[in-house]
Amino acid sequence: MVAKRKGKRPTQGREDLSKPSKWRLQHGNFTASGFEADPDSGAVVVHRRAVDTLGVMLANGSITHEMHDAGQLLRGLFRSATFDSMSTSQLIRVARDSGVGLSERQMEARRRIAAALDALGGQDGSAASCAWFVIGLEYSVREWAMRHGWAGRTLAPAVANGILVATLTVLAGHFGLIRRPAAAA
Repeated sequence: MVAKRKGKRPTQGREDLSKPSKWRLQHGNFTASGFEADPDSGAVVVHRRAVDTLGVMLANGSITHEMHDAGQLLRGLFRSATFDSMSTSQLIRVARDSGVGLSERQMEARRRIAAALDALGGQDGSAASCAWFVIGLEYSVREWAMRHGWAGRTLAPAVANGILVATLTVLAGHFGLIRRPAAAA
């Protein structure tokens, strides 16, 4: 028997490499492209920045600069405390005595995160959960709302955004970025 020849496969359209891929666009938006000339070669370089949740909310006017700074401060503490899920390997390893344990910087960052979670009503509260997942671990508000809910029901997007705004307000007060109103006498 003679085997049949397979016909030519149709070539699929090539993806435009000057734009973010379809896969990347489904995972978040980008700011407008910025063009610069490379100082070494003189070639035009396109700079794109992935937009984070806090940046979008600041641009929309949903949060103030102080609230944004409080979120950035907590996110930085998460990275210092090594709570974030992204880890990198060290290019130069420094030998230690024990090899196991946390540095003073990591311990202080963890203490400050614990104090911030306490200011948000404790670790079991919605505000603390929002701070942990949305601000610290950089989940989208939608992902967190689907994960967190009551009686098996997810949170509505408007409710989840409201919880995030309230969380950022409390964090801004906790970190001293905004003044707390004086108590009535």
